[in-house]
Amino acid sequence: MGGPSGTRRVRAGVTGALVCAVALTLVGCGVVSTKEDRRFAEKLAEAHYPGVLRVIGARTLFPQSGGSEITFAVADDPDAVVRMRVDAEAGTCNTHACKGVLDDAVERGRSEAAGLRVLIRTFRSCGYEVVGVEPSSGAPWIVASLTNATVTRVLADIGSCVRKWKESDTRGDRPAGRPGASVNLASPSVAGNRPAGNKSQPTAMRLSETRLLAALQSRPYYAASYTAADGRLDTAGRARIVRPFATQQRFARTAQQAVRTQLLATHPRVQVSEFSGVWSLEPGTVDRLTGYVLYCEEPDRDKRCLGDKAVVVTTDVRGNPVGQPRPVGTVRQGRGPLRLPPL
Repeated sequence: MGGPSGTRRVRAGVTGALVCAVALTLVGCGVVSTKEDRRFAEKLAEAHYPGVLRVIGARTLFPQSGGSEITFAVADDPDAVVRMRVDAEAGTCNTHACKGVLDDAVERGRSEAAGLRVLIRTFRSCGYEVVGVEPSSGAPWIVASLTNATVTRVLADIGSCVRKWKESDTRGDRPAGRPGASVNLASPSVAGNRPAGNKSQPTAMRLSETRLLAALQSRPYYAASYTAADGRLDTAGRARIVRPFATQQRFARTAQQAVRTQLLATHPRVQVSEFSGVWSLEPGTVDRLTGYVLYCEEPDRDKRCLGDKAVVVTTDVRGNPVGQPRPVGTVRQGRGPLRLPPL
């Protein structure tokens, strides 16, 4: 073992052990897997919900050290999906006794499925197809087109539908008319090319599937937001364009460079901040955006310009200004918090 080949074997063994140690932390290195947790969940389903729950998925819960997230389909509700964490080694579910956790998960899954049916049914009655649902916010994706000629009418039409949806969804802690809502609009061409999805999956799972949402977000799209006052939704709505990261960066750079060029006439040493912020569509348009560009009149030595002053600028969809920037004045003291007035 003292020769070169023995040294290589020792090094290989040490390297393998280190790799396995890292992999064990990440995915189990083949020792810890979801198989035991899945079998444990199947036994729980058979014991407490025989013939009702069926395990359809299991995934590792990194960075949590133990257990897996188990996904169940519900035999008597094709829209429902039930999710819970189980740890076969510890004999627990979400660190608690499993019966209560399972009951709560089933109740939650059924409730969410009922809400999903209200959502789909309401938008269908308004003439809009729901093609996706954001899992974190519950915001629906619908198929709709906007133009300068139709944007005001379509946003109001969607807003009326959103109000009807909110008032119809009266489940538990989701009272009618709860404040605010957001709806993502997929163009017919993007929606038409979305992945078909697995129709054997529960509806709630299929509409929030990662590949589907990635396809819907692959091109710029409109997001419509609706605010509420005194518990009643304002149906007028306001839209903004949401773009893939690279596209948004190109837009921001174009707007920032154009503003810098205009500011150079009065501030020869001006620096423009990389801050891009949120750009809103001008009311009644889908091709005019308004937002802030931050800048520093003088370089701050070797520090990056965060922007202590700002202008409001309106641009086309590529970031080219369509008018003169409007000065806002000081929006930050030193390197303190940013305070922008409402647009």
